[in-house]
Amino acid sequence: MTALVQPPPAPAGSEHPERPDLADPSFWQLPHSERVQAFALLRRLGEPQYFVERPKSRWRPERGFHALVTHADVIEASRNPQVFASAPGATTPEPARWVRALFGDSMVNLDAPHHTQLRRIVSRAFTPRILSRTEADIEAVATRVVDDVLALRPDDFVTAVASRMPFEVICNLMGIPEKERPAILAQVNRASGDIGVSRTGRSRLRVPGKGLRALARMQGMIADLGHERRKNPTDDLISALVTADIDGEALTGRQLGAFFSLLMVAGVETTRNAIAHGLDLLTRHPEQRALLVGDFDRYEDGAVEEIVRHSTPIIQFRRTVTRDHRMNGHDFHQGDKVVLFYASANRDETVFPAPDAFDITRTPNPHVGYGGGGPHYCLGTYLAKQEMKALFRELLTRAPGLHTTDAPVLVPSNFDNRVRSMPCAYAVP
Repeated sequence: MTALVQPPPAPAGSEHPERPDLADPSFWQLPHSERVQAFALLRRLGEPQYFVERPKSRWRPERGFHALVTHADVIEASRNPQVFASAPGATTPEPARWVRALFGDSMVNLDAPHHTQLRRIVSRAFTPRILSRTEADIEAVATRVVDDVLALRPDDFVTAVASRMPFEVICNLMGIPEKERPAILAQVNRASGDIGVSRTGRSRLRVPGKGLRALARMQGMIADLGHERRKNPTDDLISALVTADIDGEALTGRQLGAFFSLLMVAGVETTRNAIAHGLDLLTRHPEQRALLVGDFDRYEDGAVEEIVRHSTPIIQFRRTVTRDHRMNGHDFHQGDKVVLFYASANRDETVFPAPDAFDITRTPNPHVGYGGGGPHYCLGTYLAKQEMKALFRELLTRAPGLHTTDAPVLVPSNFDNRVRSMPCAYAVP
């Protein structure tokens, strides 16, 4: 049953006596289908709803957010960063000041001019030579992954395929030595393994510290590599980032570590989850799979876009309102927090006919799976698409009987649509 809340008396949306409570961790442990229905209800309410994350007390003010759940609201807020700012933090919860001081600010938590400068440095580091080599490498990685699938016939698609593909591509792109990769992967798994909302009791207190220690070790490894590449640059992205000269600056060791951590989420975790959801969707919709297999060149782009729309790997990001502002008939005030729910915008009935259907021929498909536009539109969009197309071409051509045998095991999370594991088999279902 959907978690319900009695809304607070003052903020917008309080006239609705019952509604899904997006601030309640139990909501994010509901089955995915129930959450989809809950967001459909919120869209029908006609205005952004306010949710209390922390009630007002004698010592602390109330903390809450306005939920942007329609396609129009998410797009407009994304393209107006002067009003809807990413700082002090785009994630939920916002990073503590001491965490930001220790690890540096990720690009997703910055606004102009700092975000503009960092993005320019990173964009210029993606030289045509690096991009061309990466495109060829994506094809090679996809071939190796499917070679091993055919040889080893693993029973968990996530570990053997969905996780491996983007991790190898990013490591090759960055120039991470083979010997360093197992240690980095171990730290990535420790840092991100328990980001869900289901932690309770003592583990809830221990895991964040454990994750931060792992993040510190990983960023230290990358900073050391950056220091080495400044002295002895090679033909890889780390060298390009630490030797770039944009307005007299390149990435510092801490900035490089923060950027690599972002790549592990934006470049690895999101692509891994899209790939996993992709195989599940193609298994559950054999007519769409047959269409894609029958003419891959024709339908590959549409298939990738529809997989990303339907699964929406990143569920939401947060913004802070910088000044009083009226948007689509609703008043926001300076200091308000808003949350952009991409997962809801991608099912908006006013934009996507039959939004719950999986249709690789859907056109147009203006989904917000890579962001709603504006300065924070995903830098790695092109590479993610290339990875998915290369991998599914190999899988559907060389392992045509590969399919899921049960529903994906999801991590209860209000941030990403993460697949923990997914059983697979090789005979035609």
